[in-house]
Amino acid sequence: MTYVNQLPPLNRQFVAHFGEMGSRWGINRTVGQMYALIFLSPRALNADEIAETLEFSRSNVSMGLKELQAWPLVKLSHPPGDRREYFEAPKDVWEIFRVLAEERRRREIEPTLSMLRMALLEEPTSDQERYAQERMREMHELIDRLMTWFDDVQRLAPETAMQLMGMGTAVTRVLEFKDRLTGKSAGTAKSNNQGA
Repeated sequence: MTYVNQLPPLNRQFVAHFGEMGSRWGINRTVGQMYALIFLSPRALNADEIAETLEFSRSNVSMGLKELQAWPLVKLSHPPGDRREYFEAPKDVWEIFRVLAEERRRREIEPTLSMLRMALLEEPTSDQERYAQERMREMHELIDRLMTWFDDVQRLAPETAMQLMGMGTAVTRVLEFKDRLTGKSAGTAKSNNQGA
């Protein structure tokens, strides 16, 4: 029996969870479960193996694999002497995260930034529009800054990025110390925002 035919309970649990989470991330349950199975597999899987293991129809598997390739979250291979296509997830989880984040950015964040840029070019015709435009400017600046930071992080080597993430509380303490030295505090910033 192959790995696929005797999927261990722990693996099944992970696959089921990814199916549930998939719908929250904007993909359907089938695609989430397929990706989890491919991610956990020690070798590349073909569509028949995926369909058999998850008890999905071959057509659902084909559509799901096309969606995963469109993201691109799977790598396609053709072993010599086998006409079937085999699929595997990148081995580096950092690469998977980067692909997911970049695709979410392209599909969700970029259209929002584009809409905000267009709205900021409009000439407001009332106090209500001026207020709304100012709020949109704040949102645009925050998203733009986050995307600049994200671009910087993506250029880092995976090991360096992991070290940076591990420094979370240390960085916060350094910034709080800087604020105390310069006379700024989190409470002052909050009260300034509330008074605006």
